[in-house]
Amino acid sequence: MVNLVKAQKPLLHFLVRRAGLRHHTVDVDGAGTTTSSNKLPPPAKKDRPAVVLVHGFAAEGIVTWQFQVGVLAKHYDVYVPDLLYFGGSMSPSADRSPGFQAECLATALRKLGVGPCAVVGFSYGGMVSFKMAEAHPDLVRSLVVSGSVVAMTDSISETTLERIGVKSSAELLLPESVRGLKALLSIATHRKLWFPERLHRDYLEVMFTNRKERAELLEGLVVSNKDATVPVLPQKILLLWGENDNIFNIELAKTMKEQLGENTMLQSISKAGHLVHLERPCVYNRRLKEFLASVTATENPKQ
Repeated sequence: MVNLVKAQKPLLHFLVRRAGLRHHTVDVDGAGTTTSSNKLPPPAKKDRPAVVLVHGFAAEGIVTWQFQVGVLAKHYDVYVPDLLYFGGSMSPSADRSPGFQAECLATALRKLGVGPCAVVGFSYGGMVSFKMAEAHPDLVRSLVVSGSVVAMTDSISETTLERIGVKSSAELLLPESVRGLKALLSIATHRKLWFPERLHRDYLEVMFTNRKERAELLEGLVVSNKDATVPVLPQKILLLWGENDNIFNIELAKTMKEQLGENTMLQSISKAGHLVHLERPCVYNRRLKEFLASVTATENPKQ
């Protein structure tokens, strides 16, 4: 029987190609670490700003950002990478930290010729984006983060898991059954969505590969409270949140805004949960484009 999710992927990639993006595989270190990315070819106008869209834990890049790519590609050079152990990105390294993901992503972007860019990170991708912004301020000129934290500390992890009612991050983010996937979707969305059982099964088969490595990524995510620090970031930052996010709630976003300082603004979107960019894509895209335009106008006041 045809896997519906697998069958849909060529259509999704066709639509992405219609938006102008092309697939590239980048050798990061010459030792087996490769990342896959979808990007626009070099534009006729070479002064278009670059935007990098960094996915979360439950889907690869194009699936995560399917409602944003076409809108942004009209005005920006768009890059949609797959983090290590998602899509076609792999590494022989034993390092599973967000910092290693950030270094590999930064290296890949530089090899693709990306200069200063805006980075948009969702959930797990937000944590990687924060790390990249801290380590490479010359590359990351501005940052948009949704449903994430600067670092997953012991206390944040314990509080979040207790509130959601699961024993571990893996139980939530690496479901092994249709029931587990339904539970994840129920927690991650504000509106209760219905999909047929078969679609859930097909999604599990296609999107949750490399389970061993991804479980190790989750283990490498948590840092002790005493080791966690909030970096001083020079970039303009937008925290773009689902008002009803049940994983990283709006109160956590408010606290993070205060910690990050005056360069950070927080905007919430009503009737949206953790998957805010999928639940309310029109509002999300409008807020995102407004922020990106304001950053570009500030940096290029004569344009």
